[in-house]
Amino acid sequence: MLKKTRITLATLSFLVILLMFMDFSGAMRWAHWLTKLQLVPALLALNVVAILVVLALTLLIGRLYCSVICPLGILQDIIFSIGKRLRRKRKRMTYSPPKNWLRYTVLVLYVIAGVCGLHIVVALLDPYAAFGRMANNFLQPLYIRGNNLLATWAERQGSYAFYQVDLHTIVLPTLIAAVVTIVVIAILAWLGGRTYCNTICPVGSLLGLFSRYSLFKITVDEDKCVKCRKCERDCKASAINSKLGSIDYSRCVMCGDCIETCDSSALVIRRAGRKPAPVKTASDKPLNAGRRSFLLGTAMATVAVTYGQEKKKVDGGLATIEDKQKINRQTPLTPPGSFSGGNLANHCTACQLCVSACPNGVLQPSTSLHNLMQPTMSYENGYCRPECTRCSEVCPTGAIRRITAADKTAIHIGHAVWLRDNCVVLRDDVSCGNCSRHCPTGAITMVPLWPDNPSSRRRPAVDENKCIGCGACENLCPARPFSAIYVEGHEVHRCD
Repeated sequence: MLKKTRITLATLSFLVILLMFMDFSGAMRWAHWLTKLQLVPALLALNVVAILVVLALTLLIGRLYCSVICPLGILQDIIFSIGKRLRRKRKRMTYSPPKNWLRYTVLVLYVIAGVCGLHIVVALLDPYAAFGRMANNFLQPLYIRGNNLLATWAERQGSYAFYQVDLHTIVLPTLIAAVVTIVVIAILAWLGGRTYCNTICPVGSLLGLFSRYSLFKITVDEDKCVKCRKCERDCKASAINSKLGSIDYSRCVMCGDCIETCDSSALVIRRAGRKPAPVKTASDKPLNAGRRSFLLGTAMATVAVTYGQEKKKVDGGLATIEDKQKINRQTPLTPPGSFSGGNLANHCTACQLCVSACPNGVLQPSTSLHNLMQPTMSYENGYCRPECTRCSEVCPTGAIRRITAADKTAIHIGHAVWLRDNCVVLRDDVSCGNCSRHCPTGAITMVPLWPDNPSSRRRPAVDENKCIGCGACENLCPARPFSAIYVEGHEVHRCD
């Protein structure tokens, strides 16, 4: 019962977080509290409630966070479990001394990197962000392709219950980071269970400092223990020394596997410092097992309840539109709600959740070393619609603060710039006005190309005081491959 409860809650947590990274419709908005409960994002966002919940849980019953809430920790358990089933000879774990010099060195360097602004180090070692990059690069494209196949089939049946979704652009740095992460995690988890969690992961090392002093711990009853070593062989954290009858609580993730495998009921969850009760009869064993299951199940349930591209064709397929090329902006565009490029850089862990959630394909991982893998805005695939606030709703770190649609229309993230040589009015000698027609704020007006000739063709003029930088003009400009009008970013956003 104990193991089943933990597995059930971990499975639900893992699937919910995974679906959030694959969701493109906004249906998973109700579950964003689970991403805000991740420790590194909570620390960056100064989310006091989430931090206190995680620390209180750890001080109460150890590193349960790593077994039930952390998606990368759960992924390691899944890989280890698959490995045990696929091997011809069952993998048997043995106790290994803790590599404290390594784990705490990594933790100290991680903290120093965060303080010094080395954002790439923070992003690469944050377990939640690492899982997000894997989900965004490997699973979301497959999910979208499956959706598009279903939409095509439904359309042929005369149903429009599903709709086509454009695949987001996969950026090489995030893909490389995701591939390296999954390879390292898979090898370490396959061979050694929680090796990554207990030697490299800074969150595991930090929680390990607190779990030593947890109120309830798994303890060995020496009077019942028969030294069979089953618990040691099944401990994926290599934290049980059956010879000495001791457990390294800084590495124990409270998975309950050892309690489940012990035939003599020598392992029990007991309040720290409390001595085991004398054994009177064998009938006491089912009662102890029930207490263990109830205690761990209640703790986990409490936490769960508490924190609550292909080219496009037109003209019947007779003409192919040339793809737009990405604009090389002097100042990168950052999403409304990020306030400035500096705020985004200091808080973002590059988890890619905002990239996954963006319904218009505007947010893309950066390839610049200054803010590598963090989201930037680009308008080749769409523009930032004034009514959409999806990225601000899902960001767990405070890099993009929550805003309303009304707030968004008053935030100026950049301003439009007209490029005379690219404009079809001059280049092709035709009338256009597409940018002016689609500007949601009326910042673009059409004026005579030659001021001394009012009847001449008209070209766009930009009022920077009205422009909010949404990119509608850039995205809908018919000039190819480079737009005749583009948005230059503001380092610090301006609000009306």
